[in-house]
Parts: sequence; structure tokens; C-alpha cells
Amino acid sequence: MLEQHGILLMGATVMRSSCHACPLRRLPAFKTGRPDEIDFIQTMKVGEETYAAGETIIAEGAEGSPLYSLLSGWAFRYSTLADGRRQILNFLLPGELIGVQANFLGAATHGVEALGPAVLCRLARNKMWDLYRNHPTLGFDVTWLTAHEEGLVDETLLSVGRRTALERVATLLLYLYKRAVSIDMARDGVLDLPVTQSHLADALGLSRAHVNETLGKLEKRGLFRFRRGRLEMLNPRALETIADYYDQPLDPRPLL
Repeated sequence: MLEQHGILLMGATVMRSSCHACPLRRLPAFKTGRPDEIDFIQTMKVGEETYAAGETIIAEGAEGSPLYSLLSGWAFRYSTLADGRRQILNFLLPGELIGVQANFLGAATHGVEALGPAVLCRLARNKMWDLYRNHPTLGFDVTWLTAHEEGLVDETLLSVGRRTALERVATLLLYLYKRAVSIDMARDGVLDLPVTQSHLADALGLSRAHVNETLGKLEKRGLFRFRRGRLEMLNPRALETIADYYDQPLDPRPLL
């Protein structure tokens, strides 16, 4: 599994590692990239920043917010209403590109928060035009990543609008588990998952009490165990049937 980077302080900058030696790039879930493209990504990399659980990576409405690639750990994107109610838009795992929207819209339309200890590669936003102009394949990759993220938000909308509580919880847990497996963060049916019932409630449009009840119903069927940040998959096939969410072959995704 990917190692965490020690004790983290909010926004602390740590030593820059080589993009050619990125531990994510060795995983089959990601495209390896051409040497000249990786050289350019290295010129974009300003440094690495570390965050602890609950710390804000990007504040809602922030002007000129940073552009990041998540190197290790977990985070999530969210929007809040004036009274403090929060909707989690999607969960972010290593390899996700963060902050692209602000590059085009001028201000962050959502916030990003660390779910646990996280390390992010900070990228120079002013090099984005050079990326599109001189490395069109990388430009397409950025477009693909943003389109993929939009698809995840569409999936969240489908869950909140049409799926039952059982289906919502089953779908989200399966998605997170399968993504984690693809990047070597879960093995032998076990995933260290720093998601609380409150996070699930905010992601799925349910009350915390309803999430607790739904988790209990699924666990009683022997589908999984979810305790203190540890998810153990016991019968993923049955969970897939409930969620109407099945294995799909995934092509290697871009990595900046």
C-alpha cells in the first residue's frame, strides 16, 4: 500500500519528489505518460503540501485557489448552504486533479477538505496554457479528468434522486472500495476508510440516523463490516446486486 508521509501540518511544504519516480505512476490504474510529458509536469510542480484530517485544502469561493494533484490520502469536494448544511459532491483518492474549475471560473465553486493525512502536489496554474498549447495530449487528459469528475457528480445526483437508502449506501461503499483496490490501497477485502457516518449522510442526502440504520441492515445480511474507519468486504457480489453496480473494465486514467 502507499505509505503516508509522517505527521502532517496544515499546508506545510515538504521536499519535492521527482514526477518520474511518482509511486502512482507505477500502478496499472494510471497511464505511464511519455518522458517529455512527465518532464513538463515536473516543471509545473511547485512542491508538495501536507494536510491533516479536517483541514481545508481549498475554501469555497476562494479566488486564485491552488491547482493540486492528490499524491496520497483522502479528501472530498463539498458545497454548503447558508445555514451550514453540506453536500459532499465526491470523494477524492490519489491521482485526482483538484482545482481545475477555479482555473476557468476564477473562484472555487466548492470547497475541498482532507479526510485524513493527505499529501498534495501543488502545480503552477500559470503553466496550464503551455500545457494545452505544447502538449495537446496532456490537455486532453485534463479535459478527460474534469469530464470524469462531472460524471461522478451525475452518479451522486442519481443516487440522491432515485436510489433507495440501501442502494445509495451500497453503491458508494462499492465505488470507494473498487477505486481503492485499483490503486493498491485495499487488499484481501479490507480497506482503511476514513469516512464517518456523517460523511456518508452528507454525500447521500440522508440523516445520520438513517445512515446508521441502513449500515446495520446491510451488515446483518453479512455483506460487510464497517467499524472505526475499517471496511471489510464479506460478500461484494451480493452488495453489487443491491446497488445495481457491477464490475466494469477500467482503462488506465491520466495522471498529472
